[in-house]
Amino acid sequence: MLCDSKRSFLSVLLLQFHILLILFAAIVSPGANDLHFEDGASTADIIGGDVFFEILDPPELRYTYRMRPARDFGATFNESFQLRKVKLVPTVPLHSCTDIENSELLLGQVALSERGECSFASKTSKAQQAGAIAIIITESLDKWDDAQDYLIEMVDDKMELNINIPAAFLPGRNGATILRTLKKLDMKYAIISLPINMTHVPFHKMNQPPWIAW
Repeated sequence: MLCDSKRSFLSVLLLQFHILLILFAAIVSPGANDLHFEDGASTADIIGGDVFFEILDPPELRYTYRMRPARDFGATFNESFQLRKVKLVPTVPLHSCTDIENSELLLGQVALSERGECSFASKTSKAQQAGAIAIIITESLDKWDDAQDYLIEMVDDKMELNINIPAAFLPGRNGATILRTLKKLDMKYAIISLPINMTHVPFHKMNQPPWIAW
């Protein structure tokens, strides 16, 4: 039989071992947007088919943002799709599931919409009808405080909508920060460039937002 002091010593060792296992799992397990800084992956491998845009104004949001393009509906963000200094306009209503009220501001610009109420394809269709040339969809407003940073796959809802503009999903914390900042500054839109080529940009030069890790 082990004495109490030996039992106590073994219990402490066992607890420390479990803690080490948990820490090790946290270190080696990749997150949803893990950049693989240490595993030798190239920038091209990491960003894959994702699309990047940069906000030029307001200065508080002047960073490069990563988003996941729609997989099987709408146009693509190809080499011929180059937007420089266009407006990123939050739609009214923000969910973009009904007719958009601020279409005069959206004409020829990029729509920013929230997730929820209807499908991604339906939102894109409404933005297209309002004159937008692309749409970025982010997490819904009621999830601002616990907005997730995952890149969600947007798929066709099989409603046979005639969609001819590109669409992409922006992680929740980025979308929440953009919307909150524009509201705080009493601005109706941000100025962006879309897309930008990040393939050959070294990790240490990526101007990613400080509140999110890719």
